[in-house]
Amino acid sequence: MKQLTWLLKWILRAAIFFALLAFALNNQQNISVHLFFGHVWQSPLVLVLLAAFALGLAAGVLAMLPRWLKQRRAARQLRRQALADSELALTTIQPPHES
Repeated sequence: MKQLTWLLKWILRAAIFFALLAFALNNQQNISVHLFFGHVWQSPLVLVLLAAFALGLAAGVLAMLPRWLKQRRAARQLRRQALADSELALTTIQPPHES
């Protein structure tokens, strides 16, 4: 079963790769992107789409980064607190007195 899921994952990855390759090969014509102050960027369409995707991905990661760091810091503090509480509980347990 494990090998079957591994094989299915690789088949899916290969299908996605070949679909993207076919998309790139079908969109090789040059386009012009007009930027600010009269600058023009001429490049194949697939590179412009890749650049737009990469910029969106970077913007999403940068927008998510402060919250992610805050959650990591809170998790680290909770872990330290739980460790301190467990150590305190272990030190306060008294063995039974033998009579």
